[in-house]
Amino acid sequence: MNKIFYVLLILGVMILFSAGKIGAQVIEIENPITANSLEEIVDNLINFIFTISFVLAPLMIVWAGGIYMTSAGEPKKIETAKNIILYTLAGMAILLFSKGFVAIISQLLK
Repeated sequence: MNKIFYVLLILGVMILFSAGKIGAQVIEIENPITANSLEEIVDNLINFIFTISFVLAPLMIVWAGGIYMTSAGEPKKIETAKNIILYTLAGMAILLFSKGFVAIISQLLK
């Protein structure tokens, strides 16, 4: 077992060092960030979070509705469902106000 391991290790090292000599190809990696400044990066990040939030919010409300409908009158489950809906709506309101606040501040600074 040890001999097989050492043979494979030596073969791997030989292939690793000879790969540059056999087919010396240049690998170019494009920059996935299309932004040119920090402001654009932050704006893209905010837009991404905003989009994800608006996709998840209705799902959270539907999930809370499912909990509420299957609660069978259990006060703890009803309270959990109400809290999920309340916190989801509060989070969405904060996101909307923050997006508007950023737009107002950027207009004032220009």
